[in-house]
Amino acid sequence: MHLRTNIIFIPVLLFSQFFTQSHGDSLETTDDAEFSKLIKEEKYVVALFCPSEQEERCEEYESELASAREDLIDVMEGDGWVVKLVDSKEIDKFIVGKTDKPVVVMFRSGLPVIYNGPANEEVMLEELARMKEPGMRELTDSTFEHQTQAATGATTGDWLVMFFTPGCELCQRLTAALETVGCQQRGRASVASVNKETYGEKTGRRFELGLGDQPDIILFRQGKMYRYNIDKYDPDSLISFMNGFYKNLPAEKIPMPKTPFDDLVQLCVDYLKEYPMLVSGCASLPVLLCLAFYFLTRSEEQKPRKSKKKKSKDKDREENGEDSGKKKKSSKKEN
Repeated sequence: MHLRTNIIFIPVLLFSQFFTQSHGDSLETTDDAEFSKLIKEEKYVVALFCPSEQEERCEEYESELASAREDLIDVMEGDGWVVKLVDSKEIDKFIVGKTDKPVVVMFRSGLPVIYNGPANEEVMLEELARMKEPGMRELTDSTFEHQTQAATGATTGDWLVMFFTPGCELCQRLTAALETVGCQQRGRASVASVNKETYGEKTGRRFELGLGDQPDIILFRQGKMYRYNIDKYDPDSLISFMNGFYKNLPAEKIPMPKTPFDDLVQLCVDYLKEYPMLVSGCASLPVLLCLAFYFLTRSEEQKPRKSKKKKSKDKDREENGEDSGKKKKSSKKEN
């Protein structure tokens, strides 16, 4: 009887150990298709992107995330997923540049934010809890100056602003990095975005950003502006720029909002720079129309002049004929 109990207990114990190891220290692995569906349908998703060549480091992050999983789900109001992807191409949508290390990305209703800290359960839980709320605001022509006070004293603190267009692929990929900066700098500085093609077009022209599909990142600090002209777009580089590296770049005076006339002039300049052939063609069109109208009216004026000359010649002939006839009659009467 005792032997039979041990025989039954051993498989149960082995299964329990396997279950604990597979579910307690590891994460559910998903593919790109399932992951895309997951971030669209679920409110919160924490994803660990693992390169296969970094297996050891991935295991560290996976173990810490798995240990913090229950607490993370509590932070996400019980409506969250923690998953792992191996050699996923989806990472290219949220990270600019090649990365050879594990990356943890949290999605809040599809909006990504990057965790760039160590593989530590407590730090992960604290940072991801802070990243629960969006870190980047969206500004428009009507709210930009009111919220940033860029040209009127900057009493609201420093602002890192990305001016973008909807068709800019790089701008979309930068969203996660800027969200990370916004969450980490919350309370010290603000991060925002401005759509320079729609609701922020006047603000874009105010800073003479043109019409191109490229991200323009500007730091507004104490009445000066500093353009981010660096090719690195990771969160650490952006935070370093905000915390002091901006001093290595030229400081520009912040222009005041343009008057309607100046805004119209800047719009024409932007179109001339972006579409020189089209603008030159449109500009020459009125001239061509005026010339065509001039030649048409001139030709119409010349036609009646010719007919008048003919009529005048006919009248001269008739008058000459009448005069000769009168002379003949007078000569007959004299005879």
